[in-house]
Amino acid sequence: MKLKIATLLSSIFCTLLLSAQQVTVSGTVMEGATGEPAIGVTVLVKGTSNGTVTDMDGNYSLPNVSNDATLVFSYIGMQTLEEPVNGRTTINVTLSEDVQALDEVVVIGYGAARKRDLTGSIVTVSASDIADRPSTNPLAAIQGKVSGVQVVNTGRAGQDPEIRIRGTNSITGHLPLYVVDGLFVDNINYLNPSDIESMEILKDASSLAIFGVRGANGVIIINTKRARAGQTIVNINSSAGFKYVNDRISVTNADQFKLLYNEQLVNQGANPFDYTNWQADTDWQDQIFQTAFFTTNNASITGSTDKSRFYLSLGYTKEEGSIKHEELTKYTVNLSSDYNVTDFLRFGYQVNGARTLPPDAKQVASAVRAAPIAPVYGTYTNPNTEESERLYHVLPDFQSAQVNNPMLSVEGQAAHTIATNNRVAGNIYGEVDFLRNFTFKTTLSLDYISNELRQHNPINYVYNPVGGTKDHLNSTESVVQEKTNRTTAQADMILTYINQWGDHSLTGTLGFTSNYIESSMIRAGRSQGLDADYPIINDPDKWWLSIISDGSSATNSGVQWRRSTLSYLARGLYQFKDRYLLNASFRRDGASVFQNTGNSWNNFYSLGAGWIMSEEGFMADQQLIDYLKIKGSYGVLGNQNIGETYRYPGYPALSSSGSAVFGDNIITGYGLDYLVSPGLNWEKTYSWEVGFEMNLLRNRLRLEPVYYSKETKDMLAIVEGIAGTTPGLANLGAIQNRGFELSASWNDRLENGFAYGLSANLTTIENEVKSLINKDYAIYAGTGSIARTAEGFPIGYFFGYEVEGVYQNQEDIRQSPTNTLASVLPGDLKFRDVDGDGEITAADRTMIGNPTPDLTYGLSLQLGYKNFDFTADFMGVYGNEIYRTWDNNNFAQFNYLVDRQNRWHGEGTSNWEPILNPSRAINYMNSNYFIEDGSFFRLRNIQLGYTFSPELLQKIYLKSLRLHVNIQNLKTWSRNTGYTPEIGGSSTAFGIDGGTYPMPTIYTAGINITF
Repeated sequence: MKLKIATLLSSIFCTLLLSAQQVTVSGTVMEGATGEPAIGVTVLVKGTSNGTVTDMDGNYSLPNVSNDATLVFSYIGMQTLEEPVNGRTTINVTLSEDVQALDEVVVIGYGAARKRDLTGSIVTVSASDIADRPSTNPLAAIQGKVSGVQVVNTGRAGQDPEIRIRGTNSITGHLPLYVVDGLFVDNINYLNPSDIESMEILKDASSLAIFGVRGANGVIIINTKRARAGQTIVNINSSAGFKYVNDRISVTNADQFKLLYNEQLVNQGANPFDYTNWQADTDWQDQIFQTAFFTTNNASITGSTDKSRFYLSLGYTKEEGSIKHEELTKYTVNLSSDYNVTDFLRFGYQVNGARTLPPDAKQVASAVRAAPIAPVYGTYTNPNTEESERLYHVLPDFQSAQVNNPMLSVEGQAAHTIATNNRVAGNIYGEVDFLRNFTFKTTLSLDYISNELRQHNPINYVYNPVGGTKDHLNSTESVVQEKTNRTTAQADMILTYINQWGDHSLTGTLGFTSNYIESSMIRAGRSQGLDADYPIINDPDKWWLSIISDGSSATNSGVQWRRSTLSYLARGLYQFKDRYLLNASFRRDGASVFQNTGNSWNNFYSLGAGWIMSEEGFMADQQLIDYLKIKGSYGVLGNQNIGETYRYPGYPALSSSGSAVFGDNIITGYGLDYLVSPGLNWEKTYSWEVGFEMNLLRNRLRLEPVYYSKETKDMLAIVEGIAGTTPGLANLGAIQNRGFELSASWNDRLENGFAYGLSANLTTIENEVKSLINKDYAIYAGTGSIARTAEGFPIGYFFGYEVEGVYQNQEDIRQSPTNTLASVLPGDLKFRDVDGDGEITAADRTMIGNPTPDLTYGLSLQLGYKNFDFTADFMGVYGNEIYRTWDNNNFAQFNYLVDRQNRWHGEGTSNWEPILNPSRAINYMNSNYFIEDGSFFRLRNIQLGYTFSPELLQKIYLKSLRLHVNIQNLKTWSRNTGYTPEIGGSSTAFGIDGGTYPMPTIYTAGINITF
């Protein structure tokens, strides 16, 4: 017995001694696919920071390894391998290719598929790229990250970014379709970025044809988070910070303004201005801007059993605007549940809700237009009571008719527009598997929007230093109420067939879907004058229509519409020998709004093919290319974004067209707003692309170049008739967008656990209107009709006169082409005689700028060292122009741009900046004097994060903990004079800077905890 005990104790002692022994482990790591040494593989003792990397021969040596440790071998593009030491000092391993990277499943229309089986251009945006960025709208975070997608962000709190996928396809609309959990929606501003599980951006015909009449402008598919089996997790994701407007517009200060204005008065032959009461030097931009607070928070909990899973998240966002007293507040909820009745029958639901209190948004234009010689406030003393009152100071009389004290709106009327936006969107579904290869899923979705608005427009009192009086700028005050309701109902019934036999694989989809939208808006107002018995007090609880009893002042309006579509769809994804791919889609859409035109049904389709060349035998012996797929697609897509004016394109509205008197009766006449062309129909876009996907150098380098072409035909447009005739709505004209896209990335790991990645993308865009009614027909839009759409030119190009210089003297005028537009004098702008007829006429107007960029690009750098991570995102736009309008006005006196100090004030003093004299109308005509370079390069985002090691977190019962700091829009290099070179707009009028809201720099710090 004693011998047995001694033997047992000896065995235990030896085991403990052996496990405590530290040894050096060495060996060689090979690549299974090539049999070559694997260079740069990370070899790490599991649960520690003790590690190394393999050398040029695949060899490694790792000291101080416990006998009971486990080594972890990892490399990008390879499967991670774990090997127990078990007393060994030599461990050789072979790593296999990580096929999961190539077999990534992406969400497509009405289903999902392996990315390698697809023939189109689908880009996946990771959830981490969205959740950790300080943006209330998730789309703002993808700026510069996806080729072919131009994102125009805005610095205004709560305002949606503008998205154009592969250019502007139509004169009636450019917005893409958003699909959230299968539901078609018009925007995603109601989502919390932390609730997004995946985002796919579909760009080509092969991907888009399944969406039929809604696919022409691209599709962004978003799936929100759901619970996963086996998980019970609580997560808190929170960040907070502030934002500040760094870039200001350079306008003159008080002394500079007086110098220029005095000279202008002399040029006009006017009397000098008396500055006795105007001795201030106010920087109005400093007055209206603030350092604003920003925070976004999300808490979620997930749970699961063998049969059910649920997910719940609550979000809260508060964002102050860059202008004082602006504030956005948003509350969100995301709730989902899935229940497996059996292994073949499933039910579930998903709900996203949001309550948003948007800011009372203000404008910035008055802050750069107001004269700096006026103070912000003035003190008015009542001559009868001797009581003093601080009022906003009136601006000088040369401005007061057109420009008000900026702080009157920003501060005096702060929060005078009170809005509440409520939205609930979600679905319920049932799914059943049958006959081994079939799945049938029915989804019923609903999106309900209810927006309310109340507004008080008070009587504005200001202090006038001329006489020391209290003046009122307006003689009436008003109250406005508005309510909008919108309901979208959608039903999808989808049958999916998946089978693989021999060398063949097929995924087939058949579906029936319907979509119904109903919208209504009512708006009413009441007003009263200065003599009202009960003036409205400054209390939001009193701003209701009933506060004003005078019914004679009532104004009422409303808009209501509804429309529906019914669709049949089919798709097949076929692959042979895992290398030859064929994708085909078909959709037939029926639209209620075209029932009376004979074209209520339309067909849309696509065909795509791909060849995974790297699977061929002749590629087996090379070591450069790891994966190569050549692909191409062609298809016909539809566009139903035709704007608010033509909700019922086949049913024109009736408008008053005068009246007639029959005896004692006055009969109002009505006429059609427009005439409907026979056979009126949706626009169609014919799209094709070719390209390839390639991974090289052990999957470290990835390339995806694509050439694309899209031509929209049968555009819906109004044909203006001669004076007195009714215009017509017809399918006419065509627009083409074509260009080249390139996405590239490099990822690698170096010694001591250091990893880095570099990704880049660029897109070229060539936009041209191929045809309209005829070559002479044009569509004008924008301020002063500066934007023109005509055959042979880009959509919405800037149309005006080219400036050759400034007339220096009368001899210069005499020797130049005769200007028939206006009488010119020395100091005026000199226009170029484009048609060469010896005169400056309206025929000399030409293309002076293009708001569509030639090139958009993005660059991202990722660095990692142990638990630290660092990212830096850059983006840019090149080759577009901006048209400046916020200082182009000869009917009002604005503050001057600093550049106006270089004005012409005598022969030879300037050959670009004209004389200071607003009576010279020639200098305010549409010309390239107001054109600015829209190209820019921006350091879009910088983030530094630290993720705590699991071993440490286990001691405090946490699953994960990450801290990060973030800076957004740190620096923008541009040449325009406005706040930002990012200028959006409509399809036919964009890139026009009328005083665009500034883009602030945002500093935040955040924490992400998982329990």
